[in-house]
Amino acid sequence: MFRDFFLIAGPCALEDHGLNLRIAEAVASLAEETGIATIFKASFDKANRSKLTSPRGPGMEAGLELLRRVKDATDLPVLTDIHEPHQAAPVAEVVDVIQIPAFLCRQTDLLVAAGETGRAVNIKKGQWMAPEEMASAVEKLQASGSGPVAVTERGTIHGYGDLVVDMRSFRRLRDATGCPTVFDGTHSVQRPGRADGSSGGDPVHIPALVRAAVAAGCEGLFLETHPDPLSAPSDGTNMLPLSELEDLIRDVVRIRAALSESPATGEAERPREGVPPGGTPSHRGVS
Repeated sequence: MFRDFFLIAGPCALEDHGLNLRIAEAVASLAEETGIATIFKASFDKANRSKLTSPRGPGMEAGLELLRRVKDATDLPVLTDIHEPHQAAPVAEVVDVIQIPAFLCRQTDLLVAAGETGRAVNIKKGQWMAPEEMASAVEKLQASGSGPVAVTERGTIHGYGDLVVDMRSFRRLRDATGCPTVFDGTHSVQRPGRADGSSGGDPVHIPALVRAAVAAGCEGLFLETHPDPLSAPSDGTNMLPLSELEDLIRDVVRIRAALSESPATGEAERPREGVPPGGTPSHRGVS
């Protein structure tokens, strides 16, 4: 898990099976064409919505069944987030990767429960935290018996209504935690704290930030995508249109190829454990 460069992609919240499968099949096809190891993601419960009345998703039982159906149909590994310790064990029976939301990245009981499943875990850096502070969160997971851990950068709070991405963060996160670092290119363009109490976003900046993060050395990408973002029940203002995903990932492939050819950067040349030099596993080799 988390070998070589990888992509985590899918809608913010699970919707009907047809829509989930449409996105998953597009992601799986892109993985086959580019050779990038890929994980399908979607949430069964958006427990941290700004408003009480905002849609939250299908719930755990129905959501896990939807994820199972996507996994069976596409052979993609699947990821979803948990918000409470009791969710860890049943979620681990279905998913390949458990995700810890940024707002909950210091919650000890949640981290311990996720770690005890033995599953791989992707933990998002809190928007208020320095990269080095994530070392303790990773330690809680690993001490509890987790599988491989990845740490995701999703921007840092700047003032009251914006996030900024420090491109030094990927190196600092890797040095502090020893884990692969991921860039969340879609939540990083959120604009929280709007006057109506909901979050907005500037998705026009997603491609530029993704390209910069890849050049800066991130080892994975997290991208929420949807055929019609503004119709999505959650995070529609900061998701990447599905029609734009392929071109962006092909840019990523070209940037990584350029890095591997540059004598000034040995970083991209260094293979991950279990992957030969120049080797690139397909999405079926993620786990």
